[in-house]
Amino acid sequence: MFDADIPDKDIDQAINAVTEKYKEESFSFQVEHVGGGYQFLTKPAYQASIGILLKQQSKKRLSNSALETLSIIAYKQPVTKSQIEQIRGVNCDYTTQKLLEKELIEILGKADSIGRPLLYGTSAKFMEYFGINDISDLPTPKDFSSEDNTIGEEKIEE
Repeated sequence: MFDADIPDKDIDQAINAVTEKYKEESFSFQVEHVGGGYQFLTKPAYQASIGILLKQQSKKRLSNSALETLSIIAYKQPVTKSQIEQIRGVNCDYTTQKLLEKELIEILGKADSIGRPLLYGTSAKFMEYFGINDISDLPTPKDFSSEDNTIGEEKIEE
């Protein structure tokens, strides 16, 4: 390998050229910006056909408890298991272990508190799985709030 100083604009132009090329209908895949990098992914129109052809099963969906635990870790990271359990109100040993096995979370270190519990955070595979490039791409609580229902309220005009 060699060290070459390639200007960022040249890299961006090359990526854009490849992305545009694979947008053509003659290709069954496209270039997507995911997880802080680029990947060739199957176009949605071809996904079912290719899945059947390769006899692959689609990703198993995460259970509600796994999604709850994962969302707590994503928004509160770094977080200890006891903090997760305090928020959820139930034991999360099994769920945390399954998320570690799926490599959606990782151990970030140990807390400085009594007992030095493990600290958990999301992994690069988490970013890839959910199609985001940075943890800041997660929706904020305000994205979930709905406007108050004002039906039946009297408007006071001045």
